[in-house]
Amino acid sequence: MPGPFIEDARIEHARKLADEIVNPIFDLIRRNTTVSTERTVLRFFGLSGAGARGVPLANLMVDKLKAAGVLNKGAAYWYGRALQLGAKSPLEAVERLTALPTEKLAPLSPEQEHNLREEVRAEARAALDDLKARIAQREELRKQFPMPPAPHKYVIVATGNIYDDVDQARAAAQAGADVIAVIRSTAQSLLDYVPHGATTEGYGGTYATQENFRIMREALDDESRKLKRYIQLTNYSSGLCMSEIAFCAAYEKLDMLLNDAMYGILFRDINMRRTFIDQYFSRRICALAGIIINTGEDNYITTADAYDAAHTVIASQFINECFAKRAGLKDWQLGIGHAYEIDPYREDTLLLELSQAMLVRRCFPDAPLKYMPPTKHKETDIFFSHTYDVMANLVAMWTRQGIQLLGMMTEAMHTPLLADRYVALKSAAYIHRAARGIDEEFTVREDGKIANRAREVFGRAEQLLQECRDEGMVTAIGRGHFGDVKREETGGKGLDGVLEKAPDYFNPFLELLEAQ
Repeated sequence: MPGPFIEDARIEHARKLADEIVNPIFDLIRRNTTVSTERTVLRFFGLSGAGARGVPLANLMVDKLKAAGVLNKGAAYWYGRALQLGAKSPLEAVERLTALPTEKLAPLSPEQEHNLREEVRAEARAALDDLKARIAQREELRKQFPMPPAPHKYVIVATGNIYDDVDQARAAAQAGADVIAVIRSTAQSLLDYVPHGATTEGYGGTYATQENFRIMREALDDESRKLKRYIQLTNYSSGLCMSEIAFCAAYEKLDMLLNDAMYGILFRDINMRRTFIDQYFSRRICALAGIIINTGEDNYITTADAYDAAHTVIASQFINECFAKRAGLKDWQLGIGHAYEIDPYREDTLLLELSQAMLVRRCFPDAPLKYMPPTKHKETDIFFSHTYDVMANLVAMWTRQGIQLLGMMTEAMHTPLLADRYVALKSAAYIHRAARGIDEEFTVREDGKIANRAREVFGRAEQLLQECRDEGMVTAIGRGHFGDVKREETGGKGLDGVLEKAPDYFNPFLELLEAQ
């Protein structure tokens, strides 16, 4: 395992810089809300159906409140007004508020205002208690059927049809997979609504819907009982509906979510204000639900050179950690992302990749970490690709990765088939058996290539964090410091869904989650 080639004081200094970087972002988060945050509030209250033409009811209500110019008081406040008007259910609340313009509602006395908020807070507490009870069911199953030691072998299904995904997920679990990730349909992150119901068509993946989550969770719970080991389920909480998907995933007892502070900004051109605000609420939900987040730093070294940009990965990891800790996530929930992505034709790549992975482990000793396989330099020579993946498997074992996405030998040719997954799982299982304990047998030379490279990368990461602190996060992103991608604060998709909170803004779920 990594020796003390980076001093504790320097690692703590990097954390301090990250904290100073995110401070101004939290001023933005505290002052503003978003349409997706308000839709999440309504989903907590049970507003999960869809109306005409499949438009989610949460969208219908939030869009009406936004058009009336009153959403900045909080959807929970208007839900409470609907209850005072006699609504007996979330659906009735929508019907009453859409039938009666909010501007025609009589103002409330201070006592009525107080009673409204207390009534809604009581409903919010009951909703969170219901969510906790569902999470407890998942935890009981995990205790009954323990998972094998890490690294947990993580594979992907992506047919577009949730029922076909279930068949492939069962087959992967039977072949040894520990984690099943259902890849989300291409560009779903750009939809400003969550599709409703089970879906059987999707391009590049399957739509992330609450019903699809339920179907897959039910199937994997069944498979866990058959195999007598718990199978984890992963999906994506990112894009314009980040917090809504986090709620759906928590309610349907998912174990992990891909959830990053900057991914949507950089790689989907989603407005940065919208992203920062939504990721905070989504992570508050993940913290309560015991969901492990997977961050997306591995993407930086697919758009930039992995050798030259290694320091941007480390800097971003400290920033992502800071955002996560401020949202209440614990170390064991931080599946911090990195990858085996250096050009394989460069000399000493195994040592370079060991150095990077050891550095990540040194900086985040108590996080599970989420290790990605080679993708950028994969070739159609499947034998080479398979060997390439094996090297990543060895590094994963050597550096005690907690979550390891397995590479597929045919990745450069087509969406991997069941047989490709079987080969990847068999190979990884062999490496995990053969190399277990290797980290305890070797000591890294303080004057060797691994340690010197780690010190070089960490030094550049410190410098980048200092620049981000001095310039501000917004400017740093605008200059392309991460992934060689430049974004502006007022650019991208979704800015029109950001609203400044009214002085009497009300979100009982945020109150309760922050008090946990």
